[in-house]
Amino acid sequence: MPLIWLRVAAILYGLGLLDMLLQLRKQGSRLSRLAEPMVGLGLIFHFVSVVETVYFNGYQNLLNIKHAESGLALIIAAAFMFMFVRFRTTSPGIFVFPLVFFLTFASTIAERPVSLSAMPALRSGWIMFHVCTLLLGYAALFLSFVSSLLYLMQAGNLKSKQPKDWLSRLPSLQTIDELGYKALLAGFPFMTVGLIAGSVVAQEKYGPIYFTDPKVLLSLLMWGVYMLLLYTRWSAGWRGRRAAYLAAFAFVAACCAWAANYFSMVHRFVAP
Repeated sequence: MPLIWLRVAAILYGLGLLDMLLQLRKQGSRLSRLAEPMVGLGLIFHFVSVVETVYFNGYQNLLNIKHAESGLALIIAAAFMFMFVRFRTTSPGIFVFPLVFFLTFASTIAERPVSLSAMPALRSGWIMFHVCTLLLGYAALFLSFVSSLLYLMQAGNLKSKQPKDWLSRLPSLQTIDELGYKALLAGFPFMTVGLIAGSVVAQEKYGPIYFTDPKVLLSLLMWGVYMLLLYTRWSAGWRGRRAAYLAAFAFVAACCAWAANYFSMVHRFVAP
């Protein structure tokens, strides 16, 4: 049943993505008016899938790359719904829905349970804490990246002689910039404690080799860029375009760190 609910959620997220494509093509439809409720329902089915997975199989079954992708999609979708309720705009969905749909769809393919006997380290509650906090950090960084893209697009739209209608429904530049900054502030503590928790467990299990793993090195690079992004906001007062470009670089570093899950020696426990 959890997989069925997840597939239903993927279909509903796909309708949200279709809505964004219709908006870009300036084609109104009844589907477009129903997209937000459908994404909300997708969020509910997605949450039910996660709860049932934990109830029937235990939280350890969530500790693989497929469920990590699903969890990240769930957090990002929830954040989008919060932005929709707060600002009454669906424009961020042009970046949010493709990622949410792709992550959810990918997590429905070739799911396999985690073998605890083969991976005793997963019995540690620290691993679950490590994964959950990092997912929250990744989601916040992605939302900051989306805000940076929206800022650049809105700034260009305001200077354009032929402004795009769907961009005109975005919040003000100051609001978009503040939203990205708040996402960074909210996500940085989660990213930091998540990396510390993972380091404690991995150092005990793997020893010094842990610090030579590509996943670890890329994660530290991502954290460094994250810290630099916040520092430039605090000390140099970087806002607008410069902050947006640095947020984009931080997101690229995060994508590289996430991709390293597939070939990392230390993170083999998240293999599908």
